[in-house]
Amino acid sequence: MLMDDMGWGDLGVNGDPSRETPYLDRLAAEGMQFTDFYAGSPLCSPSRAALLTGRLPIRNGFYTTNIHARNSYIPQEMVGGISRSEILISELLAKTNYRNKIIGKWHLGHSKSEYYPWNRGFHEFFGSFGIHSNPHDNVKMPNVPLFRNDKMIGRYYENILIDRKNQQSDILKNFTQEAIEFIQQESAKGNPFFLYWTPDTLHAPTYRSAEFVGRSMKNSSYGDALIQMDHSIQAIIETIRNEPCLQNNTFVFFTSDNGPALTSRADAGRNGPFLCGKQTTFEGGFREPAIAWWPTKIAPGTINRHISTHMDLFLTIATIAQISVPDDRHYDSNDLTKVMFNSSHENQNASMFYYRGDTLMAIRHGSYKAHYWTFSTPPEELRVGINFCPGQNVVNLTTSQLTNHTELPLLFHLYRDPAERFAINPKTKEYKENIKILNKIRDEHQRQLKPGKPELNYCDQAVMSWSPPGCETINMCLPIPKSSPYLCEWPH
Repeated sequence: MLMDDMGWGDLGVNGDPSRETPYLDRLAAEGMQFTDFYAGSPLCSPSRAALLTGRLPIRNGFYTTNIHARNSYIPQEMVGGISRSEILISELLAKTNYRNKIIGKWHLGHSKSEYYPWNRGFHEFFGSFGIHSNPHDNVKMPNVPLFRNDKMIGRYYENILIDRKNQQSDILKNFTQEAIEFIQQESAKGNPFFLYWTPDTLHAPTYRSAEFVGRSMKNSSYGDALIQMDHSIQAIIETIRNEPCLQNNTFVFFTSDNGPALTSRADAGRNGPFLCGKQTTFEGGFREPAIAWWPTKIAPGTINRHISTHMDLFLTIATIAQISVPDDRHYDSNDLTKVMFNSSHENQNASMFYYRGDTLMAIRHGSYKAHYWTFSTPPEELRVGINFCPGQNVVNLTTSQLTNHTELPLLFHLYRDPAERFAINPKTKEYKENIKILNKIRDEHQRQLKPGKPELNYCDQAVMSWSPPGCETINMCLPIPKSSPYLCEWPH
């Protein structure tokens, strides 16, 4: 279960005072909560690529070299996608007797058939290539299509209804029912299954069904959508509980793709005690809510406070499914099965590498985090009211330009100072001893690093969703403009 732009601080068990995720809080009480769980990137597309490949975006190619240290993702005009040379966990599972389905947002490419989810190990697909972005005019930009398997069945804001003004839609209900029916279908057939449930409901502009409007103490669409999400997760998990062959034989992992989109203000999640949010390499951009649940396998009420990441799910799932992984590449993945099933602390020596685009910005090992580069919101974004760190400015840290600290990295102790407010004095013994350790980790990482070919450099209006597969069967194809590739460039 991969949420979209959900904040670490949105869970009741993580301190949200409104306590509007009672079912997720129950799952945490029945399973294992990871307090120090990280995304592979502070942005949606590269984060998802990292999760499904077990490799950092710098290795799997989900980055750009057009502008130094810029995040990149998959908007409609993006030419690139997940490379054919990358191996997804879904592809490995598909080679066995697993049935795989993705429900929700794909966001790993749409311009070539090799990027489509049904060609990357998923037998079934109900969702979209991208997000439910604002309604478009179908002239300069087409509305985003919704798919059932390999055929388009409509477009958002057209026959897939979203009331943008009131931020209402029943799409989450559809995503939930699809999940329930898939689970029941595969259970009845006796098939093992992999469900990748990734609704984009919490991505601004958020939406919720009419009966959830006004339910949240947050007095926001986001809060209402969060409550509905909790209800949907309850419906899916209770389906598993009610299937005798599944209730003690199903591994569930819940997390989010990146930190909250704080620039959306009231229409965004909470970053808890952490600094900044989505798009940044501060804790609020990378630290994610995470819960592992498997009755009889995972001891209830357990907490792991060591570093774990999206990438770890790759080898963890492979181990649970008893499948081997190719040994011809480097994985940034650690198998968490012993951590979850035996409450071991095998991940206590793990390190976390915070990349922004092609630049290694920071490293964490143990309790310490060193910033080698800093960058929050560029001036061109601030001028139009976009701020990834609203109200959280820290001098010399939340810099509006890419700032080099490699000669004297900024060091923080994340347990004493989770908000990254008070850099450790470089003259102290604590600084000298720990920066030496982190620098050694950095040097070794960079020495063995073989960056993948950057896949997110080129854009082209012609690759937008004008005439996606299946549009002809429902008479919703649009004229495709002449191809004219150009180097993508975004201020973020």
